[in-house]
Amino acid sequence: MATLQPLFNAITVIFIAATMFTAGLGATLPALRAIFANPLLPLLALLANLVVVPLLGWGVAALFGLPTAAFIAMVLVASSPGGPFGAKLGMVQKGDVVAGAAMQVLLAAVGSVTFGLTANAILAAAKVAAGISLDVAALVRTVAVLQLIPFAIGLIVRHFAPSTAQSWRPVAAGVSNVTFLIVLAGMLLGNWHDVVALIGSRTLLAGVVLSVAAFATGTVLATGALVRRTTMGGVAAVRNAGPALAAVGIAFSDTPGVLGALAAVLLSGLAAAVTIAAVLSRRRAGGTT
Repeated sequence: MATLQPLFNAITVIFIAATMFTAGLGATLPALRAIFANPLLPLLALLANLVVVPLLGWGVAALFGLPTAAFIAMVLVASSPGGPFGAKLGMVQKGDVVAGAAMQVLLAAVGSVTFGLTANAILAAAKVAAGISLDVAALVRTVAVLQLIPFAIGLIVRHFAPSTAQSWRPVAAGVSNVTFLIVLAGMLLGNWHDVVALIGSRTLLAGVVLSVAAFATGTVLATGALVRRTTMGGVAAVRNAGPALAAVGIAFSDTPGVLGALAAVLLSGLAAAVTIAAVLSRRRAGGTT
């Protein structure tokens, strides 16, 4: 997998950019203004993702009595909002993609600043690990380049050339779908030994529980129709791997135990979130919700 890592990284970048570009092509300025006209939705999203979910991560880790490496991984994941899979889950569940993409970008930008502070506070309170120091400016740049800019470009195309946006959107969505599957396969293949090593432990189950609890939290702490609220649930359930991986490399010297637990928590949580989104998609296709 190491020799294929540059290719995997490139495909991941394409997936993130294509997903956000697709969301932008489907958005309109009036729709975005409507989302942010009432500040309650973004405020609730910030509360759910920056406060409640990190505390849930701490609580789940303590409840399951996770060992130190897995405890650290759980807190890092829970403290990192705005994962790019969030917008994709909105598409999978046939939800409010525009609101989901907008909230994801907001959370990723704010989370780039708050991640280190939140993780430090929880780990210090739990007396588990030393401090974390991250390059906040680099994280913010990453969010801008990979998420905000593609979304903005798609939005501009939709605003000034709606017919072009309509013709481009199926192609962009196709690229997003194909790269999504490749990224999922790559994550599984690249970390299978770490995940297999944790089979029978409580770490995988804890990752599932955190994801389900975060989905419920995001859904409850949202406004609007059920379609929008479950979209916010998907955004909350999928965390941002970038800052968490950076923290493992900087603060924990790429400790294998923490890396393995981080991969297990991310993959098990993503599997749970994708399953929920798929169930919602089938129910909406059948007109039951």
